[in-house]
Amino acid sequence: MSEKLEVQDIFIYPIKSLGGIRVESAEVRERGFRYDRRWMLVTPDRMFVSQRKIHKMALLQVEIKADGLSVFQKNDPKSQIFIPFDECTEESILVTVWDDQMEAKKVGSDYDRWFSDSLGFDVILVKMTEQSHRPVSPKYAVNGETVSFADGMPYLVIGQSSLDDLNSRLDIPVKMDRFRPNIVFSGGTPYLEDSMRKLKIGNLNFQVVKPCARCVMTTVDQQTAELGKEPLRTLATYRTNNNKVLFGQNAVALEAGEIKVGDKIQLIG
Repeated sequence: MSEKLEVQDIFIYPIKSLGGIRVESAEVRERGFRYDRRWMLVTPDRMFVSQRKIHKMALLQVEIKADGLSVFQKNDPKSQIFIPFDECTEESILVTVWDDQMEAKKVGSDYDRWFSDSLGFDVILVKMTEQSHRPVSPKYAVNGETVSFADGMPYLVIGQSSLDDLNSRLDIPVKMDRFRPNIVFSGGTPYLEDSMRKLKIGNLNFQVVKPCARCVMTTVDQQTAELGKEPLRTLATYRTNNNKVLFGQNAVALEAGEIKVGDKIQLIG
């Protein structure tokens, strides 16, 4: 393809369903970018907690510091907590993300209390250790990959042109943060990612494995936590296939390394 494609934005979401972070570069690992969705909030019965039901999670913003994560309330930045990268207890529990169960370590009761107070109900902060094993669905895995606490796939790729096309159909434009991508690329036609199979980003190869089905979470304003009907209602009018509304493509990394904003993207097949 003659049109120039390059990495425009890279996002990671250290704590599942909390505010994401735009970074200039990221370390590519099999189960997702380093630090991406390696922490998660679960209920006392070990079920994952999500913005799908708890919209106010959007108001908890995460920042990466030199030695840990800083989490604060967007509307009250003084209310914050710091979580060292290596902080966790010896207590392992089985936690559930959709149909998957996997081992995780409790991080500590002080963190549980802060998040419980912030959200208004009891939650437990857990961490995925390197020993935790959660396979990607065999239907989509290329080399038997594993995945973090993400919904199911290590990486999500979306073209800026696709969002631009969607926004041209909306009365009020939405930001890319509604869709929680990992890699946003510039260049190309709208929905070019639908036809991608294998791509090289910088020096690293990725395999696109399936379209991403979208849910009510895309209707949560990430700045206010308010719930609306868009963009899901409009997307459903032209991006529905087999009763699923599709936007963006899931991918796996075929090798480890680093990518950065500005890296060129080559379509290999």
